[in-house]
Amino acid sequence: MTAALKIVYGVVAFRVRKLEMANLAGALAIMLVLRMGPAEALVRGLFAALLNILIYLNNDYLDVAIDQRAPDKDAGKVAYMRAHMAQARTAQWLLLVILVAMALLGEPDLLLPLIAGGGICVAYSARLKHMPGLDILAMALWGVAMPLCGSHADSTLGWLLALQLGLISAVFESIQVIRDHDTDAALAVRTSAVAMGVPRTLWLARGLMVLASAYAAVTLHPAAGGVMLLSPLIPFKTQRAAGYWTAVKLVLGVGFVVACALCYVQAGSQGLWLRVDAGASLFGATP
Repeated sequence: MTAALKIVYGVVAFRVRKLEMANLAGALAIMLVLRMGPAEALVRGLFAALLNILIYLNNDYLDVAIDQRAPDKDAGKVAYMRAHMAQARTAQWLLLVILVAMALLGEPDLLLPLIAGGGICVAYSARLKHMPGLDILAMALWGVAMPLCGSHADSTLGWLLALQLGLISAVFESIQVIRDHDTDAALAVRTSAVAMGVPRTLWLARGLMVLASAYAAVTLHPAAGGVMLLSPLIPFKTQRAAGYWTAVKLVLGVGFVVACALCYVQAGSQGLWLRVDAGASLFGATP
């Protein structure tokens, strides 16, 4: 059990350092916009955190052979994982059991992000991350499914905000594969950036930024779309890809915060094309 806890701690610490668990903030923001009660928000927030830990642990577990050869990984953490694979499997099963129990005993609609989000991420770690195009699509789907931890399954506004985060996740993944291009190419990991090259992938990323901005303007609020539209204007330098990734995350993150704040104050979205009350249901009823 000590080894399993140490592995879990290492997974979380590494992701926090690399700013790769920002989706948790997205789920919490959706809870605030929907004015979810503190008790339910606590359960859903804990569920989202544990789901993230499970997904990243599974990714590191499946990638351990590749990570041993990667120069940008924590060599000590990877070696410890390699030496304790059985404990890593046990930790994953325990996390899965806890998540299923939390959903069945508390909030059954949490099965949606667990099955859909967890399933796509396992497929991503096992295979899709090595398939150009599908790597970005998979992370977009995860970007939609995981934030649904912060919303009831029938909330129209919850879905609109989750779809926004999915588009933002597609941007992040397209820049991440640019950032990791040299390492992935050396390890024969065929990502979108390795297959298309950095310039074309950068055009794709900027196109996705424009798409995310337009979506925010027409469905949530034009002010949020305006903030996000600053992201394609950020200059890119190959040797500073990590800094570019952080800058784009900051701009799109601020845009999403603006969208959430306006939706909260106005009790719903005020997009150029679509306006939705915070309590509106996908099935036509307002609770």
